[in-house]
Amino acid sequence: MERLERLYAKLSFRLNTGRRMSVCRKLASLLRNDFTLMDALGRIEMIESKGGAKPDEPFAIVMREWQKNLERGMTFSEATRGWVPMDETLLVTSGNLSNLVVALENVGRVVDGTGRIKRAMMSAITYPLFLLALTVGIIIMVGLYLVPPLADAAGPGIVWRGSAASLIWLADMASRYWFVLTASFVIGVIVITVSLPNWAGRLRAKFDKFPPWRIYKIQASVGWLMSLSAMVASGVTVVDAMRMLADNSNPYLRSILNAALRYIVGGDNLGAALIKTGRDFPDDEIIGDLAIYAEMNEFDRNLSRVANDYLAESIRRMESISNVMNSMGILLVSAIIAWVVLGTFQMQDQITAALV
Repeated sequence: MERLERLYAKLSFRLNTGRRMSVCRKLASLLRNDFTLMDALGRIEMIESKGGAKPDEPFAIVMREWQKNLERGMTFSEATRGWVPMDETLLVTSGNLSNLVVALENVGRVVDGTGRIKRAMMSAITYPLFLLALTVGIIIMVGLYLVPPLADAAGPGIVWRGSAASLIWLADMASRYWFVLTASFVIGVIVITVSLPNWAGRLRAKFDKFPPWRIYKIQASVGWLMSLSAMVASGVTVVDAMRMLADNSNPYLRSILNAALRYIVGGDNLGAALIKTGRDFPDDEIIGDLAIYAEMNEFDRNLSRVANDYLAESIRRMESISNVMNSMGILLVSAIIAWVVLGTFQMQDQITAALV
């Protein structure tokens, strides 16, 4: 039973982002007001357990487990590993308490920023995908249910012309290969979805110029830049932060960060290293800014400013891409419907002329 309670507490804590961020803010506030880490966790545990009346509350269990891990000599990032998403664990990797306060305060900012860019990405992808699926569905329905009755009523001797002929051809293809068309659409969606976080290399960099890979690149680069800025602000060096982020990233982002790391270890600053990777990641303007700020004082503050500005700009860019893709999808669906209507009218006219 105890093991099940711990598992339920872990799942609840990981899935409830809003309450998790609330705990993070409370912990940062207590630490900033000179509470020890153990005392701060104890205070939050008392709040979550309603003064000890409900010790089995999931968030109270989490606080007690963290305390136990700290008592075993673990660092805070080690104590929270597995209880929070890995990217949040990396953000609190810190060597001392003052930096931990900064890291905790940055967690909410990073989680909020990455959440906003993910929502923008989903908005940019889902509606165009729905319109594409609708187009495929219309073609199949026309081929299976609309055109065959009209063609049967006309008889085998009629010679179709114009849009009617093209509609008959479409119906014939759809009726013969509707399963292939449907399977191809589903397989295409699956392949593209899998390729987004897993496909890496220089060829991928060329595809990153076009949706949906371009949309994913923007989302990945915003998450990376905000996480990097938060880690550097909490006292982690650029090299260590890049290495930790690379080790815990998907293959796409890992290949870029490892390539940049090789140049950073060789003496290049962050911006120069990103230039030498040849991946255009995040983009030319951000790379140029990083190359300049890396040679200046207060790099952590400048990096945070660049990350926040890039988040706002990326959301606007996502919205622009989404609007273009939505417009193209609507035009495609409208064109298909217009073609079907025109072809149907021409079929009716040619059937009437043949009967006369």
